[in-house]
Amino acid sequence: MTTATFPGSQRLSEHAHLVLAIRNTGGKTIPNIAVTICNVTCAYPAPAGEGTSAAAFSQNLQMPGLAHPSRPVWVIDRPPGACNYGCQPNSPGGEGGPGGAVTAYSNTWALGQLAPGQTARFDWAVTAVAPGRHVVAWEVAAGLNGKAKAVTAVGSLPHGTFTVNISSAPAQTYVNNNGQIVTTPANNP
Repeated sequence: MTTATFPGSQRLSEHAHLVLAIRNTGGKTIPNIAVTICNVTCAYPAPAGEGTSAAAFSQNLQMPGLAHPSRPVWVIDRPPGACNYGCQPNSPGGEGGPGGAVTAYSNTWALGQLAPGQTARFDWAVTAVAPGRHVVAWEVAAGLNGKAKAVTAVGSLPHGTFTVNISSAPAQTYVNNNGQIVTTPANNP
């Protein structure tokens, strides 16, 4: 069983969370529960500019002369998994590293073994940086290699998409006289 949430309406510079909670409803331990984040689709082979050809939470721009066409739609503020060596403030590379759950597989994070009846929670904290309509796809795997396959109760691959509209105007934020941060919607969408 998988629960998936991501706000369908966002604003530039707004912080949001893409959360996938994956429950092992089977009778065997999942060797290494993993999630891949894709642009538009995770299907293989994906059309040009879709799938994992773009970085996670990104899109490919079709412009000549780009060294790499992948450009962020969301900046990952905090990836899922424990923040180990690569994303500690005083480590080489500083904050903003890929997190402890990152893998060598394109756009894929893994949280390790998942016992029967247990739930793994993948939570990406992101900030919107590109306005427009965007589609984020996700797909669950039971391991990074080997024979383990993730399946739903009806035998299909756990996957899904989010369609998100990002407004071109950021919310307005200020500190009131009581020292509280107040966020109000911008005047134009």
